[in-house]
Amino acid sequence: MLQHFGKFVLFITSLFSRGESPRILFNRTIDEAILIGINSIFIVAIVATFIGAVTCVQIAYNLNNAFIPRSTIGFMVREMTILELAPTITSIVLAGKVGSSIAGGLGTMQITEQVDALEVMGINSASYLVLPKIVAALLVFPMLVILSMFLSIAGGYVAGTLSGELTAQEYITGIRDEFISYNVVFALIKSFVFAFLISSISSYRGYFTSGGALEVGAASTTAVTNSIIAILIADFVLAQVLL
Repeated sequence: MLQHFGKFVLFITSLFSRGESPRILFNRTIDEAILIGINSIFIVAIVATFIGAVTCVQIAYNLNNAFIPRSTIGFMVREMTILELAPTITSIVLAGKVGSSIAGGLGTMQITEQVDALEVMGINSASYLVLPKIVAALLVFPMLVILSMFLSIAGGYVAGTLSGELTAQEYITGIRDEFISYNVVFALIKSFVFAFLISSISSYRGYFTSGGALEVGAASTTAVTNSIIAILIADFVLAQVLL
């Protein structure tokens, strides 16, 4: 594990040596942002909406005390969504979709010697291939998390009102109650950290793939597994340090 960690640090350091021109990096970053962000909107929207709906229904099921106002349901949906569900669950979903795509793409380029061809041409392959992916992830992950927050709260609203568990006014009162703006900042900080972990770990696993097609699949699986473990550990550490 220490060997992998040291190799990972050296890999990240190599991204900033012999870099390409800003124009090339900008164009590649935009392309990667489309692949990572735009192509992930649908799955993020579906997951966030139903997580908010299910959370609202389950809270309403357990909140059967007549002395607790029904607006508490909206309050709890908001807090759970902003602090944990939107940044963490969204990142875990993206670790499966984006992480496996990054690792599989780089692994395929490695075993087909496309990476070696870039090195022969005098191009820093790590900087050219990996740095735009990391920068793009840092740009689009917070946007996807914000979208997830909105849709999750909206999903709770629709599920709560349609099921008759609470009125629209009660739900809105709950999500407005004792709002702490720092929680949104905390969620965005988590999204930046998770974006870096997913993109860098997946790139590392894919870039150092060797063998054939079987090894590419193994690298993708390992990238997703390691990314999810890193997300959970970072989630705990950030909660302890920032809250």
